[in-house]
Amino acid sequence: MGRRRLRSGTVLLGGVGLLAASLAACGSEPDKRCADPVSREILPDSRCKSGSSGSGGGGGKYYYGGTVSDGKVSGGSFDKSAVKRGGFGKSGSGGG
Repeated sequence: MGRRRLRSGTVLLGGVGLLAASLAACGSEPDKRCADPVSREILPDSRCKSGSSGSGGGGGKYYYGGTVSDGKVSGGSFDKSAVKRGGFGKSGSGGG
């Protein structure tokens, strides 16, 4: 019976670890990707700067939340404050 009890404890500890990993994955910051503000095409992070206007010199802006399809972002915003942060009940899809 001691062996069976050990398994129950292992399952409990595994469940707690899974819960902690899930909460960490849904942190308070929305996903961000570097994108061209006009075409919405994904760019390398090196082309994004926090203070850039995103409209000249080939610079990108960070796009928060949303999804990527065919190399373009959608369903999120270039305005970080307009995107809901993660937490309990966070879904993997962006809004329209």
